[in-house]
Amino acid sequence: MAAKRTAHAVWENDLLHGHGSVGGQTGAFRDLATSWSARTEAPAGKTSPEELLAAAHASCLSMALSAILGRMEKTPQRLSVEATATIDKIGDGWKVTTMELTVKGKVPGATPDEFRSAVERAAQGCPISGALKGNVAVSVTAHLE
Repeated sequence: MAAKRTAHAVWENDLLHGHGSVGGQTGAFRDLATSWSARTEAPAGKTSPEELLAAAHASCLSMALSAILGRMEKTPQRLSVEATATIDKIGDGWKVTTMELTVKGKVPGATPDEFRSAVERAAQGCPISGALKGNVAVSVTAHLE
């Protein structure tokens, strides 16, 4: 069964002086402020598409990893994923160039090698990783607590 999720964005004025907002259809997040300077300089309390992409990847990876560990009968007590998306000027345009993922887990009964292997499989298999594959350099670091 396919699932569809919808978000919306509004932008006002030109790129450098303008501002906008983004929100999700479910109301889980609404009217998050965005600006060009929040993307390329200091966030100043605003978000960016890259921050939202990093959040989506962190969430996706944590769920995929939880599923893999569950199938291994190594139920995690806690998984923490930090994702950092980098946007850089390439030629005349901008591109998300890298996604750095740091995964920490408290997983009773798992060895560091088992955890690292599970993280690698999750990073390969989560849908957001699939969407970025071949377009963004993704690196993953795993730490078992």
